[in-house]
Order: sequence, then C-alpha cells, then structure tokens
Amino acid sequence: MTDSGGGPELTKGGGGPHDDTPGGGPLVVLENVNKHFGELHVLRDINLTVQRGEVVVVIGPSGSGKSTLCRSINRLEPIDSGTILVDGKKLPEEGKDLARLRADVGMVFQSFNLFAHKTILENVMLGPIKVRKQDKAASERHAMELLERVGIANQAGKYPAQLSGGQQQRVAIARSLAMKPKVMLFDEPTSALDPEMINEVLDVMTSLARDGMTMIVVTHEMGFARKAAQKVVFMADGQIVESNTPEEFFTNARTDRARDFLSKILTH
Repeated sequence: MTDSGGGPELTKGGGGPHDDTPGGGPLVVLENVNKHFGELHVLRDINLTVQRGEVVVVIGPSGSGKSTLCRSINRLEPIDSGTILVDGKKLPEEGKDLARLRADVGMVFQSFNLFAHKTILENVMLGPIKVRKQDKAASERHAMELLERVGIANQAGKYPAQLSGGQQQRVAIARSLAMKPKVMLFDEPTSALDPEMINEVLDVMTSLARDGMTMIVVTHEMGFARKAAQKVVFMADGQIVESNTPEEFFTNARTDRARDFLSKILTH
C-alpha cells in the first residue's frame, strides 16, 4: 500500500508556520511522475506537493529514488511521464526557459562543483552576472552579504582548494542563494564531508529553513529532519511510502517499511 504524497490532511496542515506566508500555496507539485533507467523503474507514480516556505526532507534507503526525485525537479533528470510544476508552470524542455527555471531552483550537490580557478567571491558572483545580467558592483555586494550569512566572508579572496569541505559546501549554498531562487534543492549535501564539518553546513541550512526558504532536502541526517522539516517523506523502491510531520513519522511511523528503516538507523 503506497501513501504517495501524504494526502490532503498533510499538505494543508503539515506545512508548519510558513503556510500562510504571503502568496502561500503550492510552489512545487509532482503528479504521477515516472522515471526509468533502462529496465529499472526508479520513480513510480510520485505525487508530492511542497508549499511555499515549507521544508520537506526526503529519506529512505540507498537506491530508493531520492536523488533522482530531487534532480528531476530542475530537469537534470528528464522524466518519462507525469507532470512537475514549479510556481504553477510546467518544467520547460530546453533552451532559455529551462535556464530561467534553473535560476529559480537552486541546487546543492554532494560534491561542491565550484570553479577551481575562481576565488570564492567570484564563484558566488558568477551566476547573477552571467544569468541575471546583474551589475558587477551590486553582485559583489550581494555575494559578500551571502558569504557573511554562511560564515565565510573572511575567505572571499581564497580559492576552493584552500578551503575545507564544509567551507566549500557553504560557498556552494551561497552561490545558489545568489540567484535568489524560489526553492532550494539539496541532494545529500553533507554525505561527502568529514563528520566534524557536517554540523557547520546543517546549521546554515537550519537557519535558511527558519528564514522561510522553501527547501527539498535529500539527507541521511535524521537530526536535521527532526529539527528543520515540516514534512518528512520516506521513499523505498521508487515510491513514496509514507509522508508525515517529523514528530509523527519518527514516533509513530505508519508502515512496516518505515518502521523497519527507522529501527535500523536509530539504534546505531
């Protein structure tokens, strides 16, 4: 039995304090989304609604389709069938419209994907200048504000190789924020980091969540899911098996599959 998306009671009430923010309502909607890699059916009839200002954390075992789900929302992975809407518009196929969509949908990956030959400041300024056609001085001011916000303004003149992994990931977050996205996607943003660097990245993400940024986060960090999410989505075998508030999910999971998963990860 699949609960694909949590049902109306969750999308209305489960979104936490940001639900009645100005211009509230759904920002990201997936309807009957399917995706295959050859014979492998990696996304099966996915239905998911993410409200404005809502933080949705996607968890589940490896190979359950979490990253593919995340990557399909900005068309890094094209889908086979179904519909994905961002801010009421269908995902464009290609060209300028797709570039515009990607500017509205920030993405932070496992690997930081920074330009090695550019300084930290230049990495953050690049998108607004190239894509948003922003004036260089304004872009630099905004980039410095963002580096301040993620706690590394003092590293602005350095190159990525001179920074720790945690610092590089915080640059990657600042770079996404520089585009003023409507929603931020995080695909296992801490899984490539040493344990002592994980919290510095999660702290930045928690503060974004508090400020009302709409976020879809694929992660193994259950503490972050409990603290920052308004909705936890549990995936297995390409399906959304369960969707609920963190409190309900972690203390009272409804499905055997979710209970089994939690018993394995929460006892170690």
